[in-house]
Amino acid sequence: MKSEPQPTGIVVSCDELGNVLEVVRDDLGLGARFSSYRPLALAMDRGSLKKALRLVQTIRDQKVIADWQLAVSNGADFFVLSFAGVRGATGLLIAGSHNRHESVTLLQMYAERFGLDPHVFQGEFERDLNQLVSSQVQDDVLFDEFGRLNNELINLQRELAKKNAELERLNEEKNRFLGIAAHDLRNPLNAIQMYSEFLIDEVGNHLDSEHLEFITIIHDSSEFMLRLVNDLLDVAQIESGKIYLEMLPIDLVTVLEQNVAINRTLAARKNIELALVLNERSVPATADKAKLEQVLNNLIGNAVKFSQPHTRVSVSIATDKNEVVISVSDQGPGIPRDELKNLFTPFQRTSVRPTGDEKSTGLGLAIAQRIVRGHKGRIWVESEVGIGTTFYVSIPIDLVDR
Repeated sequence: MKSEPQPTGIVVSCDELGNVLEVVRDDLGLGARFSSYRPLALAMDRGSLKKALRLVQTIRDQKVIADWQLAVSNGADFFVLSFAGVRGATGLLIAGSHNRHESVTLLQMYAERFGLDPHVFQGEFERDLNQLVSSQVQDDVLFDEFGRLNNELINLQRELAKKNAELERLNEEKNRFLGIAAHDLRNPLNAIQMYSEFLIDEVGNHLDSEHLEFITIIHDSSEFMLRLVNDLLDVAQIESGKIYLEMLPIDLVTVLEQNVAINRTLAARKNIELALVLNERSVPATADKAKLEQVLNNLIGNAVKFSQPHTRVSVSIATDKNEVVISVSDQGPGIPRDELKNLFTPFQRTSVRPTGDEKSTGLGLAIAQRIVRGHKGRIWVESEVGIGTTFYVSIPIDLVDR
């Protein structure tokens, strides 16, 4: 029959104030820390000092304690020990070991030597042990529950990984379908738009108003559908990670001047002033000119689209220490604060309606945001209802050749 292994730890006797009187047993090489007539608390690690003071006070008040976790070091090794203690006629007896069972056993081994009444001690300690056993049972139940929840979490993580992989596959399939569908639709739509525009220009004067209206509807609808197809192609390309930026040296001021000149015709149709405010003569940068023009066309086009006649749209550029900022401001109705967060989400529209019944695909700002991010920049909006809206595009200074 195997004998039960002997507990290892440290046992010290203290006076009522918690000053060490004797190191009774030391299996851990910690005796030097527990110097005679030195407070027990000072033998502990600094982080356990206050708790050690409470331990001494609790032993005096309750006569018996167990399972107090305190840290102590011998210089080379750092221990977190479970301490138990009892109060006897001549002072305090305190034991520390690697677990509460061993610290309790050490106390029982040396209790009578210090004049402790075995019956009173046993009764007090049994009560404490019952609490410990109850606590252990609760700990075991909690541990089992934790293990079960951890296993469920692992299974859910695996399932989530599978779902994410499937979602990614479906998203790629969706983008591929959009790309094919949009590409196949673009050619016939181009033809419809081109020939309807030809009919309006060449024979529009010879048609009655009803037939001219029919052809104009065909032209405008095909133009909108072509714009939608092109936006869908852009979205499919961006979401598939295949957005290509041709980063070349350009002058941002020149790009702005050209873009504003093109959009002035659109603004003039609605009697809107489109102004370019330049604080810089030239801003050299490395960027994709065509993609930035796409962003500017969207922002300026939106500003004109939602502005009333005889108002002003301003485009400006400025630099500071960290970035170049392009802004597009209008004097339109403004966007409600609670709708701003959805502006850059595909197919999201606000409650604000265009002033000229223009149509929108709901994709322009989402595409603009992805293009700006591709330039390591950012795009944001500030708006106040009844005052107007300003969109900002920034490009970090490291892309600008100053």
